[in-house]
Amino acid sequence: MPMIDLTMPSGTLTDDGKAELMETLTRTLLKWEGAEPGNKAAESIAWTFLHEPSLVTVAGRPVRQPHYRVVLGVPQATLDDDAKAGLVAEVTERILRAEKNGRDPAPEDGFRVWVIVNEITDGNWGGAGRIFRLADILAFAGAGEKEIERRTARLHRPDVPARKTTP
Repeated sequence: MPMIDLTMPSGTLTDDGKAELMETLTRTLLKWEGAEPGNKAAESIAWTFLHEPSLVTVAGRPVRQPHYRVVLGVPQATLDDDAKAGLVAEVTERILRAEKNGRDPAPEDGFRVWVIVNEITDGNWGGAGRIFRLADILAFAGAGEKEIERRTARLHRPDVPARKTTP
């Protein structure tokens, strides 16, 4: 049940560019959470929201280049530190490549992208009028009992890897 909130200045991308970026960010987040590509159940609960303010400032002054804020809401224990680092790096790269129409961004461009990973404490994700715990979300996405046991073990033992392997 990941959720993405992307904020960028109005007019930064075309409508097609925005749609493509949101799809790319969704696939990226699902991959780092461990969902198999094409998992329709996982995709159905991966929501994205785009916010386009007319004014973005740094130090109270309008920016000259687009600045981006990405807030990723993920269930607690779905990402370990390595996965978070990889996710943040990939999200940053994907945004800047979208801005530059696929061209390589300059190293300093990364400082215009902030990515915040919010882990939603187990028992605090609600939808459809009820609470969904990590085990519920994993079961909905098609995980088997052993995978659910392994992944929920991280709720109480953060040293347990969040994923079998890093993408």
